Amino acid sequence: MLTHSPSVEARPNAPATLFSGNTSLAETQTEVNRIRETFARWQAELVSEAIGEIEDLLVRTATGSKEAFSSLYDLMAPRVLGLIRRVLVDQAQSEEVAQEVLLEIWQTAASYSPSKGKATTWMLTVAHRRAIDRVRASQASKDRDLKIGVRDFEGERDDVAESAEISIEHKRAQQALSKLSDQQREAVTLAYYGGLTQSEIAERLEVPLGTVKTRIRDGMNRLRRELGVES
Repeated sequence: MLTHSPSVEARPNAPATLFSGNTSLAETQTEVNRIRETFARWQAELVSEAIGEIEDLLVRTATGSKEAFSSLYDLMAPRVLGLIRRVLVDQAQSEEVAQEVLLEIWQTAASYSPSKGKATTWMLTVAHRRAIDRVRASQASKDRDLKIGVRDFEGERDDVAESAEISIEHKRAQQALSKLSDQQREAVTLAYYGGLTQSEIAERLEVPLGTVKTRIRDGMNRLRRELGVES
């Protein structure tokens, strides 16, 4: 049979504590501050121990110790991934870059020196650099995709809309197209955006096929000049 323990109030000689029910506000605040200071000290000690352990593992990794690197991996992988994730946002890319970073740490651990700073700082700097490099590479790829590519235009082919592809950023495209005459813009738009052959364009506009070819050729030449694309 369970029995209730005697309350603090029932023990007159018991010291007042945060939970005794008979402490003043000042005493309560003092107790709270003491607890906070204790936890802060413990946390600082744990952090200090962790930093020392990580530095030791990195130094041992530099000697080729796979065991040390395995332990270092377990400790640092979450932090490396977290930092990269904040930069890249995309989870899949972040995981890929994190693996690259950890591989680089394994390969270049010998270049670390405690005189350069904390081991964690050194490794997270590698992670941040890799993440920024990925952002720049991704942006460069997007910039290339946004440029207009005019490929091997052949004015004499009826299937020009199928043989030439335009990859274009909308604003620049509209600015360039606005420089064409109405007839050139109409023919180019039907060919490259409407997917029509020159014969189909001629039929729709009720003009000779040769006229359509001329309009498209002249329009394409004007686009090349406006967009700085070499022939």
